[in-house]
Amino acid sequence: MTTTEEVASFVERVEYDRLPDDVRDALKKRVLDSVGIAVAAMDATPVGQVRATVDAMGTDGGPCRLWGTDDRASPPDAAMYDTTLTRYLDFMDSFLAPGETPHPSDNLGSVVAMGEAEDATGAELLAALGVAYEVQGELAWNAPVRDRGWDHVTHTVVSATCGAAHVAGLDHEQLRNAVGIAGTAHNALRVTRTGGINEWKGVASANAARNGVYSVILAREGMEGPRDLFEGQKGWKQVVSGEFEVDLDPDCSHVFDTMTKRYVAETYAQSAVEGIVELAEKHDLDHERVERIHLDTFAGAKLIIGGGEGSRYEVQTKAQADHSLPYMLAAALVDRELTVGSYDPERIRRGDVQSLLRTVDVEADRALTDRFEDGEMPAVVTVETADGTVYRVEKSAFRGHPSQPMTWEQLTAKFETLTRERYDEGRREELVDTIRHLDEHAVSDLVALLD
Repeated sequence: MTTTEEVASFVERVEYDRLPDDVRDALKKRVLDSVGIAVAAMDATPVGQVRATVDAMGTDGGPCRLWGTDDRASPPDAAMYDTTLTRYLDFMDSFLAPGETPHPSDNLGSVVAMGEAEDATGAELLAALGVAYEVQGELAWNAPVRDRGWDHVTHTVVSATCGAAHVAGLDHEQLRNAVGIAGTAHNALRVTRTGGINEWKGVASANAARNGVYSVILAREGMEGPRDLFEGQKGWKQVVSGEFEVDLDPDCSHVFDTMTKRYVAETYAQSAVEGIVELAEKHDLDHERVERIHLDTFAGAKLIIGGGEGSRYEVQTKAQADHSLPYMLAAALVDRELTVGSYDPERIRRGDVQSLLRTVDVEADRALTDRFEDGEMPAVVTVETADGTVYRVEKSAFRGHPSQPMTWEQLTAKFETLTRERYDEGRREELVDTIRHLDEHAVSDLVALLD
């Protein structure tokens, strides 16, 4: 039976010195990827709105630095702001489970904020991050909530709490209370990602991160929470998830089930985008001669970004565009890429992509769904041109999928692309080196470089 007792016992068992070397290395890669994305998001308008909100709450004298600024804030406010940075661009990592696709990097802001407040070491930070990845992975795999009307950040508030509690050094009963508070009070609705999507989509996980850190602080100060969160009457299992069991691994091996995005696009679009870029480059496709784009995909992709939860043809904003397969495929064919610039308002509204996206149709295929549930991310892309020529590509995965993980060299190249407009070569190299050797540094060493 999954209980707060079981979760707390797991959190206490995780120690950095006992993590396998490849897990330590994978966790450092997750930090590098997330920090690069955060730097690239620092000037985004919704990020500024969150910062203004945090500023309005008072930022003088807090223990945590807001990344990219000289401002300091409380751990919950810093978690809110910094998680907005790592999440907003929709370039973050994803955990691939059959019924849920959360983003474990949403936990980093919470762990860093609490780690900085506690003057933690980099090793302690990495162990806490491993805790969060493991909890999020187990919940995604065994307790999916999407089809029951809940958003995946319902998992994030629990995993962020566990990670923040680990780095804060909560004792066993405090851990149980923190998880009980977080999991009782902060469950999010799926309406965030259905119908006419808006900017809250990219900020919802930051709210969960903030609530997780706040729950940890409350528990440390003696606040009790429902310790029967999962199994109790009207508890999580009855109301949110249904029955489930977890098998939490103190080696934190779920980090290996996490994919890295190659393109700035929703998780389930990655293989399809890679495929259409390959077709466009190989055959030098002229988008003005394209009559039809057809995608055969798995059920989850059709549901979330292919029109199953609302039209994906009315695209005017970034939040709509990065959750629209028609837009992403059209833009990728025209531009041979899908980057941060692909979501500039003027790019989204330009006639070439607006016209082409309406030629896209998306169909769920049972066989491809079975392949997805077996660990692939399949996509079959067909492009038909005006002269009747048909071009076709089939993908089983993409570069960055757990079956094709990115190397340090590939991740560093992504990091440099995302950060070069803000930091010079020396700072970029210092950041990469600090993260690769994070277990030899303090959390404050990393945060100090993010000015």
